[in-house]
Amino acid sequence: MDLSKMLELLSYTLPAIITGMVAYSFFNLHTKNEEGRRRYLLMKEGQKNSMPLRLQAYERMTLFLERISLSNLLTRISPISTDKNDYANFVIAQIDQEFEHNLAQQIYMTDECWTIITTAKNATIQMIRKAAMSPVVNNADQLREALLNDLMDRQTPSNAALGYIKKEVSQLW
Repeated sequence: MDLSKMLELLSYTLPAIITGMVAYSFFNLHTKNEEGRRRYLLMKEGQKNSMPLRLQAYERMTLFLERISLSNLLTRISPISTDKNDYANFVIAQIDQEFEHNLAQQIYMTDECWTIITTAKNATIQMIRKAAMSPVVNNADQLREALLNDLMDRQTPSNAALGYIKKEVSQLW
């Protein structure tokens, strides 16, 4: 083959190769863009479906925290006997039962929020146990009074956790 035929062949092939590379590049870019757009639409649809579930979980945990707040708990649950330990155990059992009823809600919440809720529950139980071990408290009625008096001096663990839930829900918008 002579040089002129090679140049002629190259003059036809080179533009075709360049055109093919440009077409491949545009097709590849378009495919990635469409994949990103589909992923965004799926994520948006998923958020639209999961948002009510998340809000419902926060609502249920708010109700849980309100129910285990010592002031609400002690007025709702009256002593079953005069023994302070029986009453303390009964109240703690009610808290644990409420908590177990709402365990599934943790999948819709952040780990930090769930940890704060669990800490509030444990702190409430600890307050009850500490008051029940007090030598000044002799019966169930005195245990109730001691716990309610203790609440006047400080914020309940439930209120602190409720504040965190409100802050987290406000960030969802």
